[in-house]
Amino acid sequence: MSAETPQARDEAQRVKFFDTTLRDGEQSPGITLNTREKLEIAHQLRRLGVDIIEAGFPITSPGDFEAVRAIAEEVPGVVVAALARANEKDVTRAGEAVQVAEQGRIHTFIATSDIHMEHKLRMDRARVLAAATDAVKLARSIVDDVEFSCEDATRSDPAFVAEVVGAAIAEGATTINIPDTVGYTMPNEFQRFLAELYERCPALHDVTLSVHCHNDLGLAVANSLAGMHVGARQVEGCVNGIGERAGNASLEELAMILRTRAEDVGGLWCNIETTEITRSSRLVSRLTGYVVQPNKAIVGRNAFAHEAGIHQHGVLANPLTYEIMDATSVGLAQNATR
Repeated sequence: MSAETPQARDEAQRVKFFDTTLRDGEQSPGITLNTREKLEIAHQLRRLGVDIIEAGFPITSPGDFEAVRAIAEEVPGVVVAALARANEKDVTRAGEAVQVAEQGRIHTFIATSDIHMEHKLRMDRARVLAAATDAVKLARSIVDDVEFSCEDATRSDPAFVAEVVGAAIAEGATTINIPDTVGYTMPNEFQRFLAELYERCPALHDVTLSVHCHNDLGLAVANSLAGMHVGARQVEGCVNGIGERAGNASLEELAMILRTRAEDVGGLWCNIETTEITRSSRLVSRLTGYVVQPNKAIVGRNAFAHEAGIHQHGVLANPLTYEIMDATSVGLAQNATR
């Protein structure tokens, strides 16, 4: 049997891909993209088949605002999202940036962990709850599509996260994102956390649950997949897994897991055009200056190369001896033996 099997297209099992290469990815040290470069990447992300492009953080600078607005104006067929902290100025500015989009989204967030509330926000739980509620209410008055995130959710009290999430949904949030902001959680812990949220906040069943996982312990993809198995139908990440610190979940890895292990992921599927993966990876690498490590899964130059003679012999006899994917499925001309 082929290692790649077509998915059953049950719409309830479709996972939307939220690409934050142009926002969280650009926050990587040393990366600075201008508007033209961001537009070039955004057009390629549309060809790749991502559902949502988080184009930037408009309040941070006039340049970021203009880049988000340009993408909103010029890239059709995808949702264009802008990030905003849970305050009036951020949300209003984000709304101004995406109001020209065919499909615009405001993504607002606030931290819910005790350590963040005490040391970063210097706010108590009541103030955080009020800020979240007010931000979502304002965002929903500007656009119909509002995403709300509990920053550092996985180190937060689940009861408080459920309270904040319930309030955000009541004010009109259409997507609820649960980030593992510092990459600390484990897949089994993450599943228990999300299951508890569903139990504590039944309204979560009526909106899209999203997961945003960082890779500090090398678990971003595993945690994202764990979240999907619990009910998340939006997954957030970056091309090549770039992002703050050790990076974000790698979108190409998630897409190829859903394709290659289709029979074993419970019918989960996505709209990613996998033959555009290599082109997307190389474009992002060239414009950001971030070289892809040779042994990186899916897009590293060694991912489809065979050095050892015994491997070469096996592949020539039957590719399935050592290859679980065909190089052409990610946009390469052919697998390499050398």
